[in-house]
Parts: sequence; C-alpha cells; structure tokens
Amino acid sequence: MPTPPPADVIEPHLHTDEIQTRDEFDRQLATGRLTGLTVQGLRLDLDPLPDLTGVEVAGTLFVGCRFASRDVGADLVRRGANVVPPFSGLPYPTQPTHLYTPEELAAGFTEGGFAGMYDTRVYEHYRAHGGALPDVKEALGQRLHDHGVDNALGDATRAWLAAYGPQSVVGIMGGHAVRRGSPAYRMAAVLGWELARADRLVVTGGGPGVMEAANLGAYLADQPAAELTAAIDLLAAAPDFTDHHRYTAAALAVRQRYAGVPRQRGTDAGWARAGGLAIPTWLYGHEPANLFAGRIAKYFSNAIREDTILRLARGGIVFAPGRAGTVQEVFQAATKTYYGTDGASGAYIFLDRGYWTTELPVESLLRPLLAASPFGDLSASIHLTDDVREAVRLLTT
Repeated sequence: MPTPPPADVIEPHLHTDEIQTRDEFDRQLATGRLTGLTVQGLRLDLDPLPDLTGVEVAGTLFVGCRFASRDVGADLVRRGANVVPPFSGLPYPTQPTHLYTPEELAAGFTEGGFAGMYDTRVYEHYRAHGGALPDVKEALGQRLHDHGVDNALGDATRAWLAAYGPQSVVGIMGGHAVRRGSPAYRMAAVLGWELARADRLVVTGGGPGVMEAANLGAYLADQPAAELTAAIDLLAAAPDFTDHHRYTAAALAVRQRYAGVPRQRGTDAGWARAGGLAIPTWLYGHEPANLFAGRIAKYFSNAIREDTILRLARGGIVFAPGRAGTVQEVFQAATKTYYGTDGASGAYIFLDRGYWTTELPVESLLRPLLAASPFGDLSASIHLTDDVREAVRLLTT
C-alpha cells in the first residue's frame, strides 16, 4: 500500500541558488563569482551589457538567457559553464521567469482580434508541431517552459503561503460549458467573491464557465456585490465561449471598466486578492483564455497542470456540476486524500446536491472510499449543498 512521501518532498522549497531578475544578476556579478548558480531567462543582450570575461562561472547554468553574441555563450562554455540557450522559432519563452498575466495572454487582441492574441498564436504553434505528441525540439522547448512555470508558481505563491498557510488555498472545479449569466455561473462567481473576501486564494483550472466565474468573483472581491452582478450582466451579452472573439472582447471590456479601481493589498501576493490563480493548459487552447485571474500558470502538459491544481488546493475543493473532466478531478483528488500524498486535505464541497446524488452520483462511490483510508475514516470531509454561503462557511471555519 502506498504511504505518504516525506514532508520535505511535498513542501515548497526556496532555491537560493537561482537568479531570475537582472537586479539579482548584477548584484552577484559585482562579486566576481557566479559559480554553481542558475541564471534563468534573462536578457543579457540588453544595455548595459554585462562584462562576463573575468567572472568565475564553473558549474554555472545559464538557461533560456540571451547574450549579445554567440561568442559570449561559447566563451562561458569554454570556462566551465553550462549554457542552454532559448530555442529559435518558438513563440513562447523556453524559461519564463514569471507567471503570465491576463494582459500578456491577451496581447495582440486589439490589433489582430482573437487570432492575433499571444495565447492563440502559441496554441496554433502547438497544434502545428504535434500538439500533445510534439517533435523532439518542440518537446524540449515545452518541458523547459513548463519547468519555468513551475518555478515561477513557487515564487508567486510563497508570500501568500507564508502569510496564510497552505490551508488557505481553495480549488474550484466545474464545467467549462456553463454560460455566462446562468444561475450556475452566478453561483460560482459569488463563491469566488466570498472566498477571496475571507482571505482564501481561489485556484481554478483557468478555463471558461465555472472557472472563469470563480476567478471573476475573486477579481471583484474588493467591490460590493452589486458590482459583481453588473459585471456578470455585461459578460452575459457574450455568453458562449465558442464565440471566441465576442467572448474575449466582453472580458476585456469588463477588465477595462475596473482597471482603475483601487484594490487592497494584504501581502506581496496582492494579485491573489485581484482574481486569484488560474492553471490552464494549451491542450485546451481551443477555449478562450480566462482573463480574470490575477496570475496564470499556463502549461503545455495537462497532466502536470491537473496535479498542480490539486496539490495546491489543501484548503478544500469545490466541485460545481461538470462532466467527465470534473469527475476525473474528483477521483484524482480523492486518491491524494486517501493516501495523504500532499498532506492534509480540506473539505470536499459538492455544489448542487441533486446533480451529485442523482445525475452523477459520485458521492455513493467517494464516501465509502474515503471511509477506508489508511489514515482513518475521512468521509466526514464530504459535503453536499445547494447554498454558496454554507460552502464558504465549511471552507473558512
């Protein structure tokens, strides 16, 4: 029977030997030693050009960095450094140094519409190079990109976790096809709004439907409930995500409406109170990007992305009605809870009692499974409700 991994395996690590900003790099460069460090994704081809000629670089890893010339990189290798340059011909960075923002994914929409967006251009490149089964160069580029996202996600969530702890992170799962303005969409938006106001970091799969609604609620957490209703009413003019251009344009219009609104900042992770976190994948790049999360950890690998969402959501998971993808997430999460893979789990909240007991009766399988956990009867963590505020109470007390 599997046992939980040691605590040091699953807890976030602070890697002090990584350099991810030009300021950090310049400070270390002034010491004359870069030995053993990892320098990630920096533009070292921009003024002021760093002088690396007299610097100790034995064992230094430069990954995804750009140099003023190929000769600079070759000289570093001759002196004992390891250099993995950015791959040419890719529309995405092979070593991103930060999580995406909605503005970055939507870049190009004003000039070229949905087809001109950064997010869409990356997806079209992904499709043209094998999709989920890429060629070797593309596979290596994608793996490096996703490692950079992993690293950036750890950096982005560190301040929040230090302030509030892992039990403050709540996942919200549910159907991507839920239409804007529908009762299910409004319920998910209120849920995200309430949780963010209760100092919970809302994490979703970054798609449309329930996921967008939850991030929208968190995005407007500093606003009165009437403003959340008004925003949903505006979005409801473009309810169907398959109408990509109108769907995206409506989201950007709502963002523009609230762009100048002052927001509270409780920690260095202020973005968490302005939309929370979304973790989507380009495997589902045919769906328009969810543009209401504060930060977006977008992966090529769907398997890594799914595991990451469930690993982070230690404060509980809300399952709104959904189909096969949501049911898969239910039992993937249950496996982690059953074996204690990522430590203690929070409550499992199933919104819409009738749906989860009659239409897709997962409770009848899940409850006896968790009751038989090697860590004791965990079935009491399962809750069914039709009331958003009850769900919030269960997740915050």
